[in-house]
Amino acid sequence: MTEKLWFKCYDPEVPLGIDDYDGSIIPSLLEKRIADFGGQTAVDFFGYTMTYAALWEAVQQCTRVLHKIGLARGDRVALFLPNCPHFIIAYYAALRLGAVIVPTNPLYTEKELEFQIKDSGAETLVTLDLLYPKVYKVQPSVGLKRIIVGKIQDYLPPLKKFIYPIIAQKGTENVPLEEKNEVMFYQRLMKTKAPECKLPQLSGDDLAILQYTGGTTGSAKGAMLTHKNIVINNTQIRHWYTGLRPGKEIFISVLPFFHTYGMATALNLPLSAGATIVLFPKFVAKDILKAIDSHKATVLPGIPTIYSVLGSFRDLGKYDISTIRFCISGAAPLPHKVLKDFERITGGIIIEGYGLSEASPVTHCNPRGGVRKDGSIGLPVSGTDCKVVDMETGQDLPEGSTGELCIRGPQVMKGYWNRPEETAATLRDGWLYTGDIARMDEEGYFYIVERKKDMIISEGFNIYPREIEEFLLTHPKVADASVIGMPDKIRGERVYAFVVLKEGIAATPDEIARFCKEHLVRYKAPRKVIFRDSIPRNLAGKNLRRILREEAAALSAADDEHDADREAPQAAE
Repeated sequence: MTEKLWFKCYDPEVPLGIDDYDGSIIPSLLEKRIADFGGQTAVDFFGYTMTYAALWEAVQQCTRVLHKIGLARGDRVALFLPNCPHFIIAYYAALRLGAVIVPTNPLYTEKELEFQIKDSGAETLVTLDLLYPKVYKVQPSVGLKRIIVGKIQDYLPPLKKFIYPIIAQKGTENVPLEEKNEVMFYQRLMKTKAPECKLPQLSGDDLAILQYTGGTTGSAKGAMLTHKNIVINNTQIRHWYTGLRPGKEIFISVLPFFHTYGMATALNLPLSAGATIVLFPKFVAKDILKAIDSHKATVLPGIPTIYSVLGSFRDLGKYDISTIRFCISGAAPLPHKVLKDFERITGGIIIEGYGLSEASPVTHCNPRGGVRKDGSIGLPVSGTDCKVVDMETGQDLPEGSTGELCIRGPQVMKGYWNRPEETAATLRDGWLYTGDIARMDEEGYFYIVERKKDMIISEGFNIYPREIEEFLLTHPKVADASVIGMPDKIRGERVYAFVVLKEGIAATPDEIARFCKEHLVRYKAPRKVIFRDSIPRNLAGKNLRRILREEAAALSAADDEHDADREAPQAAE
C-alpha cells in the first residue's frame, strides 16, 4: 500500500504490512508451538489440563479416526459445541484433513440448527450429549452421515467427572442416545486404533471456515474464510498486540469459539502464542473472577458486557484481578466509563477494535502503546486498507466525512457460500463494503457513526430486525410487526417488538413473547412486546423505526429499573 494517514500512529513495533505469510494452514498455528512449549499447559478445563504435546497428540488421533470413518477433503463439519476441549481437538483435526468447519451456536433452536446444516451441506456433526436432543429432532430432515457425541466429563478431573453426571441429569431432555448407525461416541473413537493417514496438500487458498453471519444484508449466510484469511489475521493480531509474551500469557477464554471473534482472539491467538487457555463454556461473573485470581490470568478477550458485569460485581473486592495486563474488546461499542473503571480496577488496558465475520474478523484496533481515542475503533491493522465512500455515488470521501466503510486486505473472505448475488453486492473491485457508516479523522482513526442500518447488537450478537419480524408474522394472531433495538446498560441493546394483531383477534404481550422464546435463540427473543394499531411506514412502505424508537424511549427507562431478567450473558459477536 502507498503511505496512509494511519501509519504514523502505529506503535513502533508494528509492521505496516504483512510479508511473512509462508502458506501455512490453520493447524500450523498450534503445531509450530510444540517444539518450544510441548511441556507447557495449553488448556485448563475446570482443573483438567493438557500440555501442548498432549493436545497435539489428541489432534493427531482425532485426525486419524475422522479419516477412518470417511471424512474427506472439502466435507463440511458442523461443530455444535460450547467452549470445551472437544471443540479445539475436532477443529484442528478436521482442518488437517482439508474439511471445512461450520461453527454452530449451541444455543440455536432446532429450526436454526436445521437451516445451518442444510445450507452448509454438512454431513458430519460433533456435539455433546446435553445438546444431542436438538440433533436427534432435526436428523430426519437433515440426514447427517456422522454424528459424533462427546460428554463434558470426557475432559474433567476424577472427582468432577464423578459428580458431573449427577448434576447434568437435571433438566436434560430424555431422548434415546446409543451408538448405532450414524451415531458414534467421541470417547470411544479417541481410543480406537487407526492407521496413519496421508494428509492432503492444502494451500492457503483452500476453504477452511463457513462462518454464518447476517452479513451486510441481514439474511443468514456462510462467509467463506480460507486458511490464508485466518492465518494472516492471526499474524495481524499478534503483531498488533505488542508486548504479548510467547509462552507466558494466561488467557481467560470465555468468548465462544463458534463465533469468529472468539475463534480469533480466545482460541487461535493464545495457542499461536504458546499461552495457557483457561477455558469456560459460558460466562458466569463469579467463576471468571475466581479464575483470574487463582490462575493469575494476564489476558481477557471480551465484549463490553463482560467488562461491565465484572467491573460492577458486588463481591469484586474479594478477588485479585490485578494480573490482567490487557483486554481485547470488540463486537459492540465500549462505553468510556466501563473502559476507565475496568482499567482502574485491573491496572491493565483495554484495547478496543472492530471487525466482522467477512474479514476473519479483525480489521481495526486502537494501538496498545499509542493514543487511544474515545469512541474510535482505532486504526486499520497491518496490511489493511480502508476508505469511506458516499452511500449514493460510491465516490471516495475525504477525512471527516461520513459514509460507508470499505475494507481491503488479505483477511477478507472469498465470498458468501452459494450466494453469488450477495457476494457481488458486498465484494466490489476488491473492496468489502461493510454496510457500516463511519468517518475517518485527520490522523487515520476510524469511528463507527451507525452500525449496520437497523441492526441490533445485544450481548455482542448481531440481531437483524427483519428476521424477527418475519418470524413474528408466522404467529397466527399477528398481522404486522416492527422490531427495534433500545439501549441497555448490561447487554448493549435490547429487542423491542411492536406488534399489530389481526382484526378481531385477542392476545397478550406475554403470549407473543413466550412464542418467541420457544422458537428463537435467547438473545433474539424480544424483551418487550408492545401492541399497536398499525406500524408507521413511509409512502414506499418502509418501516419508520425512528418513530417507534421515540415511543419506546420512556418504556426503556422504566425497564432499566424493573427488568427482572438480569442474568449474565453467554458472551460472543
